[in-house]
Amino acid sequence: MSLYNLQKFLYELNRDESIQKQYKDDIETLLSNYILTDEESDALRKGDIGLLYVLGVNGQILMHFAAFLGIEWFDYLDKMRDGIEDHGEVRDGVYAMTGGGKSFTSEEEVK
Repeated sequence: MSLYNLQKFLYELNRDESIQKQYKDDIETLLSNYILTDEESDALRKGDIGLLYVLGVNGQILMHFAAFLGIEWFDYLDKMRDGIEDHGEVRDGVYAMTGGGKSFTSEEEVK
């Protein structure tokens, strides 16, 4: 996986109107400028917020991409939840799910 390149693509798309235009007009040429896996490229083509979240894209970057696609806030949140249901746990990045969802701390049991 190439999370850095995936996030770089989205970061640049979120900030550059010429890249936004190219995304709409000629996404294949635009994607060819980045080293991405087939899964990543497909998720970008489809605007698959859930899969992009599972792949590890930072929520701040992903939120702007969702807005660019015209996805409302609550729908964006649902798409991230659906992504976990459809594609499994977050694989990489700051939201990676490790430890089978178990806590990494020992909390005192409340009696």
